[in-house]
Amino acid sequence: MAANDKTAKPNITIRPTKPDDFDQILPLLKQLWPANPINMKAARDIFTKGLALNQRAYLCACHDGRIIGFCTLVVRDCLWLQGDVGYLCDLVVDQEHRGSGIGTALVEKAAEIARQRGCLRVELDSGFHRTAAHQFYENRGFEKRAFLFSRVLK
Repeated sequence: MAANDKTAKPNITIRPTKPDDFDQILPLLKQLWPANPINMKAARDIFTKGLALNQRAYLCACHDGRIIGFCTLVVRDCLWLQGDVGYLCDLVVDQEHRGSGIGTALVEKAAEIARQRGCLRVELDSGFHRTAAHQFYENRGFEKRAFLFSRVLK
C-alpha cells in the first residue's frame, strides 16, 4: 500500500504478541505518545510481565512480516457492572497505515477476546485532544459515558 493511499486495505494478520515483538512495538508506542519519554527498561519489564498475565492480551497487526499495529486488552472486574470489563489500552496503528481498517480489526479482535473471557463491555479512555480518535471510537459503537480523572502519585 502506498503511504498516501488510505483506501486500500493491506493484507493484515491480527495475532497474539510474542516476547520478541517488543522492539517492533516500541516505535509504535513512540508514535502514540510523541511527547512522552519512554523508559525502555520499565516498558520492557511491563511488557514481559503482561505477556504472562491471564487478565491481559497483547495483539499485533502484521503486514509483510512487520508489526504495524498494537493493542492491549486488560480484563478487570467491576462491581458496578457485577462482572468483568475489557479495557483497551495502547491502541496504535503506524501513521503510514492509518485509515485502512487496521485499528478496526484490532478493536474487533480485542472485543472478541473480551467476549470469550466473559466481559460485559469494552471500554477505553482517550485524551481530549484526540478528536479524530474519538470519532473513530464513536463510529465503532463506543459512547462517551464518563470522564477519566487521574492524579500523579509521588
